[in-house]
This record gives sequence, C-alpha cells and structure tokens, in this order.
Amino acid sequence: MFRKFFVLVSAALVLAFVAVDNASAQGAGVRGEVKIKKADGTLVPAPDVLVEVFRTDTTKGTLPSATTNKKGQFTFVQFPYAQTFALAVSGAGINPMIEPGVKAGRENIVITVSEGDGHKLTEAEVRQTLASAVNVQSGELTAAQKKEQEEFEKKNAEITAKNKKIQEGDAVAGKANVDGVAALKAKDYATAIAKFGEGVAAVPDFVGSTPVMLNGKMVAHRARGYEFYREGVTNSDFAVRKAKYDEANKDYDEGLAAFAQAMAVIKGAPAATDPNDQKQRAGITLELLTNAVEVHRLKAIGGVDFSKTADAATVIDEYIAAEPDPAKKTSAKVTLGDIMRVSGEFEKAIAAYKSVLEVAPDNNEVMASLGLSLVALGTSVEPANKEQLQEGLNYMQKYADTVSILPTDPKHVQEFKQSVKDTVEYLKTEQKLKPQATPKATGGKRKT
Repeated sequence: MFRKFFVLVSAALVLAFVAVDNASAQGAGVRGEVKIKKADGTLVPAPDVLVEVFRTDTTKGTLPSATTNKKGQFTFVQFPYAQTFALAVSGAGINPMIEPGVKAGRENIVITVSEGDGHKLTEAEVRQTLASAVNVQSGELTAAQKKEQEEFEKKNAEITAKNKKIQEGDAVAGKANVDGVAALKAKDYATAIAKFGEGVAAVPDFVGSTPVMLNGKMVAHRARGYEFYREGVTNSDFAVRKAKYDEANKDYDEGLAAFAQAMAVIKGAPAATDPNDQKQRAGITLELLTNAVEVHRLKAIGGVDFSKTADAATVIDEYIAAEPDPAKKTSAKVTLGDIMRVSGEFEKAIAAYKSVLEVAPDNNEVMASLGLSLVALGTSVEPANKEQLQEGLNYMQKYADTVSILPTDPKHVQEFKQSVKDTVEYLKTEQKLKPQATPKATGGKRKT
C-alpha cells in the first residue's frame, strides 16, 4: 500500500564524522549492511535494497550504486580519498534512509531502516534533506546549534508519531475491510455497513484504501435498501409500503453519500504517476460509478424517489466516460432514458433513447420506451401533438405485437408491457392512428 513517505535521517548527522587517514592511493573500499527494524523491535537483514551514492562536499556528483545481498550486505570497491559522500537507501517495504559523512575506507557501516512504503528518494530530495539537517562536526554545540538540533529531533519525533498513527490506522482499516466483506457476503448488511464505517473512520482520506471501503459501504446500503423495497412492493397496505420505501430511500441516499465521499477522496488525491497506481485508481473509480448508477436506477424504477434525476444524469455521464465497453455504455444510456421516463422528464428520455437507437436500431424495448415517452409528451399539451403520437405508435407497435406478459415477470416489467399494449390500443381506437414504418437510423453507428 503506497503511503506518503517520511525521511528519517541517520543519527550520524548529529555525531562527529568518521575521520579517515590520508593515503597515497586514490581511494579505498566502503562496506556495510542494511537492517530492517520490525514492529516488534527485532532487526532482520534487508536484501535487494538499493544503496545510492551522492557526493556531498560539493553540490553535485554521484558514484555507481550497489544492491544488498541476501544478508543485507553491500560493498563498494573504491571511494576516492578526500571526498565525502552520503548513502541513500531505498527498497520495497521500507522507508528511505540517508547515511551521511561516508568517506573512503569506512567499513562495518550499519544502516537501520523502518518498514514503510518503498519510496525512492531523488537526488534533489537527498540533497535537500541533508541541507536542512544539523551538520555537527565535533566539540561543544553552540546555543544556536543546540536549538537547531532540538527542532530537528522534535520534527523526527513528530514524523515517527505520525508514521505510527498511519500504521495503526491501516491495521484497523485492513481488519475492518476484511470483516465488512465477510458480512456483505453473508448478507449481514448492518454489520457490513458498520465495519466499512470503522475502516473509513480509521483511514478517512487515503486514496489507496478509503474509496474501496466506501464502495463496500455503498453496496451494503444498496442491498439493504433493495430488501426494504421488496418488503414494501409486495404489501397491499399503503402506509406500510410507504414506510418501507422511505427506509429503502434512506439506505439508497446513504449509499450515494458514501459514493460522493469516495469520489472526493479520489479527485482530491495527487495525480497518480505510477502505472499500477493509475490502473488501480481507474478500476475503483469505474466500480464506484457502476454501483452508483445502479442505486439511481433502483430509486427511480422502483418508484422510491424521482427527485435525483439531475444527479443520476451526472453520474451516468461520468460512467459512460470511464467505461471502455461499448455495450455497457449503451446500456447506461438506456438506464438514463428509463430514469427520465418514469420520472416524467420525457424530453430527456426521448433524447437518451434516440441516442441508443443510433447504435442499436433494432432494440425493441428501447423503441417501446421511446414510444411511451413520445406519447406522454404529445398528450401533455392541448390539443395533443399528433406528430408525436404517431411517432410513438410507430415505435411501439412491433413490441406490442411480439411480447407477452408473463407471470414470472417482475412487477415493473409486467406494468411496462401492459402500458405499451394499452397505449397502442388507445392510439388506434381513440386517436384513430395507424402504425407506420419507423425511420431508419441515420449517420451510421456513433462511437459511444
């Protein structure tokens, strides 16, 4: 898990540098080892760790780097005499560390690192860190040096405390996420919501984990809300049905609140530069949008809440932009049309359905939905708009002739089929209209 890194400079910065006798040779070797201090205080070798070399008695200059062996040991054949270097250590699973004041001939160097995010310091970061640290040679410290050293130690203590808090928060979030997923699979939605909430409270703004837990929370709210809806839709008592719908809508809204919180974390995070981070972030974004679209669909199609159509349109537009699958893009446009139709926003429904027919001209269900929307819009004015009624009939006729209302159909599907058949009959008998061939889609297939 990537985390914002903190650099703890080696204690050698505040000690006298190791002196090396002058010699007539050009240089001498440097050897040492890197150890990892585990959470329980034990020290273990750090294999495959990168050890970079930066010259520090000038403002530039480097030497070839080395990599530690299985025992955490590193060796440099030769450092030039009369020059001073810093070793920058980095590797997977550790925090970066700087060992300053290294000269030719120094051996038995022990660099102790802590567990961390594996961040690698740039040369500029190494030099900036060294420049801001206390550079003590030897002898008594002046008052200014003592103050500077105290500030340095205080800053390191704050960093250590912050790192500890992050690690503790990550541990809580990790367990909460595991427990939340288990509860979700067991359909124990109340526990799942509580556990995901615990995880988010422990790690409220880390793009690598917070959106994942918020997505789990949204899914749990959506599932529980749908259970409330199912309990209501089958109840003939209007008061009971309304109460269940209200409970469902509360869960749906809380799920959408979790979605909004997750998207805010993603959009507020620094841009990802690592390809793996970019892929992970794109994946969770698409998952969040997919689930949010479904929540909006359940609210409207279930007749629970028709007031969020603008939000639904925004979410669906974002989903279509993020979704690479053309078929799923088209399906989302159908969903947008359905939401607008059942919510009484017929012009927007018509636009959505027609955009679908441009890429799927033989979709009978979309033609039926488009026809219902055209008729609803046409009959909303006085006198009725005959052109819209005729166009609506043209689109609905084939669907009405070919579908049957099945007892196994969900209630809203039965109602939809019956509505199409009734509307076609009304247009023929009351409006004296006859179905005509629907116009062919123009412009070919549009990219979605």
